[in-house]
Amino acid sequence: MRYKVTVAYDGSEYHGWQTQRKGNSIEEAIEKVLYTMHDSEVEIVGSGRTDSKVHALGQVFHFDSSLGLSKERMKEALNAQLNRSIRIKTVEIVSDDFHARFDAKGKRYEYFVSKDTSNPFIRKYMDIDYHPLALKAMQEAATIFVGTHDFTSFTSSKIDQRKGRIRTITKFEVSQDGDVTHFVIEGDGFLRYMVRMMVQTIIMVGKGKVSIEEVEQMLLAKNKHTCKYKANACGLYLVEVKY
Repeated sequence: MRYKVTVAYDGSEYHGWQTQRKGNSIEEAIEKVLYTMHDSEVEIVGSGRTDSKVHALGQVFHFDSSLGLSKERMKEALNAQLNRSIRIKTVEIVSDDFHARFDAKGKRYEYFVSKDTSNPFIRKYMDIDYHPLALKAMQEAATIFVGTHDFTSFTSSKIDQRKGRIRTITKFEVSQDGDVTHFVIEGDGFLRYMVRMMVQTIIMVGKGKVSIEEVEQMLLAKNKHTCKYKANACGLYLVEVKY
């Protein structure tokens, strides 16, 4: 029986989604609970990775189980054993050919920046930057990324050159509410660090340190060494995976 699971987690306590030598990953924590339940290894397949310190409100993964539990019972069993920093939101029983990664049609990310340097409780969940940010300039810069483009300039230099860099951004909104600047980005897929690099580039526009023309030139350059900016991980949230 195959289960599709939507999970939320506080990424500040983990070294990202994917199991790695450093340990303490989201994937590893969930698989440990499934091992306890099944008395054997159970592999989970996520919609994609999130980096260390990145949060999620709607990450999705699938796994196969021979226990035959209802979706309600599976959710209860997982939440009962997982750390409180990882919460199962929904469980669905799906067809055996469902794939959390390959069936995904798009994702929604959100990013938060606060000017409030006096609150120690938000530093793990928002980027902190006391500089004033020009909203209209950032909104104009954000429109540059909307559409289908080669995002080579806005990804990790370690990405395999054989992999495609063409992605479609369907929404890139910037708004402000008090001390907080809020970014909403939706697209059919994202390269590693792509969201954080785009966001920080727009923040630099808001500070007056990068021009609209320079952002356009970065995108057109299709050069992995062009963009030098990357926002801190703590302000980023994977909000939704669309199927």
